Amino acid sequence: MKAVNLVYQGWSQRKVGRYFGVGTSTVSKWVKKDRCWGLRPIPTRSCAPKTHPNELPREKVSAIVEQRKKRNRCAEVVHRELLNQGIVISLSSVKRTFKRQGLIRARSPWKRWHFSLPRPEAVFRGDLVEIDTIHFVIGDRRFYVYSLVDVASRWAYAKVSLRINTWNSLNFVKEALRNSGFEFKMMQSDHGSEFSGWFTEHVRKLGASHRHIRVRKANDNGHVERFNRTLQEECLNKVSQNPKEFQQAIMEYLPYYNNERLHLGLNFKTPIECVQGAG
Repeated sequence: MKAVNLVYQGWSQRKVGRYFGVGTSTVSKWVKKDRCWGLRPIPTRSCAPKTHPNELPREKVSAIVEQRKKRNRCAEVVHRELLNQGIVISLSSVKRTFKRQGLIRARSPWKRWHFSLPRPEAVFRGDLVEIDTIHFVIGDRRFYVYSLVDVASRWAYAKVSLRINTWNSLNFVKEALRNSGFEFKMMQSDHGSEFSGWFTEHVRKLGASHRHIRVRKANDNGHVERFNRTLQEECLNKVSQNPKEFQQAIMEYLPYYNNERLHLGLNFKTPIECVQGAG
C-alpha cells in the first residue's frame, strides 16, 4: 500500500522498487491490483500451487469421507475397509484426508500435557492414594460420587457431588485428609478434566504429588475402581438413586468399610488396623 501511494505521488516504479528492496515488476503488479480492486491494504496472494500431480483423486477422497461418516471409525479401520472394497490407498493418505476434511478433533493448544511421575510402591499409608469419580445419570439429572482409596491400608473415603471440577476435587481431597489422620504423599488419577493441571498445582501445596495413569489403562487405578464396585454393590444399589440418599448411605457405610469390613488383600484385617499399624 505504501509503495502504491508513492507511485501515485509521482515516484517511478523503478525508484519505488529500489526504495523498498523489491523488483520493478512487483511494484507494477501491486499498482495493477490496486487499480482493479481498490483494496486497502493490497492483499498478498499465495504462491502455493492449487493442484499437485500426485494428489488423491476426488473419488478416493469421497470414499474415505463416506466410510468415515458411516461408523466414525479410526483411520486404521477405514483404511482396511477400503482395501476390502478394492480401493488401494495408503494409511497416511487416509489420516491426511481426515485432517484436511475436518473429520478429527485436533488437540486444543490450551490443554496442558500430563507428564506422569514414576509410580511409587505403596508400602506405608499415604504412599499412593488413588482417586476417581463415579457418574450417575437418572433421566435428565446428573450427579457424581468422588471416591478415594489408600493403596497400602485400603482406607477409603467417598462423597456425593452435583458437579465435578478441579475445585471440587481439591476440596474433596482436603476433606479426606481431615478424616484420614495421615498425610497423602502421592495422588493418582485418570485424565479426567476434574484432575487437570490446576488440581496438580494445588495438590502440591497440600504436600502431595499428583500423577496420571496411562491413557486407556483403567487397571492402573485398579484399587479405587474395585472400591467403586464394592461401594455400589454393598451400599448405593440398596437405596433410591438421588444425591441426598446416596450421601446419607455413604456416610453410614464408610465407618463399616474402614473399621469393620475384613479384606482378603489385607490378610483379613480392616483398613483402620492397617492405618494404625503402618506407622
